[in-house]
Amino acid sequence: MKRLSLLRIGVLVAVFLLLEALCRAGIIVRFTMQPPSEILRDFYRIMVSGRFNGAIATTLGNAAIAFSMAVSIGVTFALIVHRRKVAREALEPLFATYYAIPVLAFYPVLIILFGVGDLPKILIAFMLGVIAVITNTLHGLDRVPAVLSKTARVLQYSPAETAFRVTLPYAMPYMLTGVKFAVAYSLIGIVGSEFIMSSDGLGFEISFAYNNFTNSVMYPLILLVVIVAITLNLSISYWERVILSRRGLL
Repeated sequence: MKRLSLLRIGVLVAVFLLLEALCRAGIIVRFTMQPPSEILRDFYRIMVSGRFNGAIATTLGNAAIAFSMAVSIGVTFALIVHRRKVAREALEPLFATYYAIPVLAFYPVLIILFGVGDLPKILIAFMLGVIAVITNTLHGLDRVPAVLSKTARVLQYSPAETAFRVTLPYAMPYMLTGVKFAVAYSLIGIVGSEFIMSSDGLGFEISFAYNNFTNSVMYPLILLVVIVAITLNLSISYWERVILSRRGLL
């Protein structure tokens, strides 16, 4: 793992240095992008100034709500569908083709139904993330050994006890894969919706900076979204590795 981490860091440093050199040499003109070192400087200034704290709180708050809904509803739905063979056979083809649908195209419809506000954005992010949670939870539940389910029946566990004490803990590594997708999709859904029609949030601020050619704001805010997404996914990946390691699978 140490070698892989060093390799990843090396790739990032190489990309950073390449972009820095291309910008300094004028191959990438400043009008298009400032050197990465200046992006980092602007990022630091923006974070220290607190100028966009409201936008950051709005975007991350809405993403957190959408993520929580995707995980809680997705896991519950998967538990219900898992043992219902007919329902599962009917739904699985829909799950398999779900991501071929441009979910963001439904944003105008949701605005008509619920008005301009946070709810349409949250619903778009939820719609993007929930299917990934459902499919990965079903994948994990399929791998629960029959002996564990039989033991739960012998101990006369209720369905809720069986889920929380047997099946979900065993399926956790697979569920965490869905959770990682839900994190990414929640951010994509919220920021993307803010791009299309909104008056606040990071997506709106990035779009506003883009339309006004304010690279000193646009790139640092994009960097912030990337840092948040990577940090959250690395945190979940860490717990995924811990669980797999405890089971001797790593």
